[in-house]
Amino acid sequence: MSKVISIDPGKSKCGLVLAEISEKKVYKAIVVKSEFLENYVRNLITGEQISQIIIGNGTTSKEIIEKLYIFKIKIITFEEKNTTYRAKERYFELFPISGLKFFMPREIFIINKNLDAISALIILEDYCKMKFTLNQNIDFKTWLK
Repeated sequence: MSKVISIDPGKSKCGLVLAEISEKKVYKAIVVKSEFLENYVRNLITGEQISQIIIGNGTTSKEIIEKLYIFKIKIITFEEKNTTYRAKERYFELFPISGLKFFMPREIFIINKNLDAISALIILEDYCKMKFTLNQNIDFKTWLK
């Protein structure tokens, strides 16, 4: 089984997910400082069988693609318009509100959350034209320093 990496590029931070397309599962999701992205991808490639990298065509994507070409893995750029906005809605699909929290304004549950990994998931889902599920307890709020 080969896996894919999806990246939501950014100037200071990038969202990244590692997923298996045939299983429709996400195995890793992280927000990483842009300066550490190349090393993080290198570590993933060393430990996983990666078939391709899908990267959003937005901010700094060209610079990141140039850095990732050294891995000799197929890189696909894909439209990422409105993924950050859509990530808020997808967050609640992945982590539904229940109980009394349901009656509170939803926005308070995503304040100070890094949604870049969910944006990377949306890029992947748009590219594959299907929804993915999470493998066990993935924390999309992780920040790699």
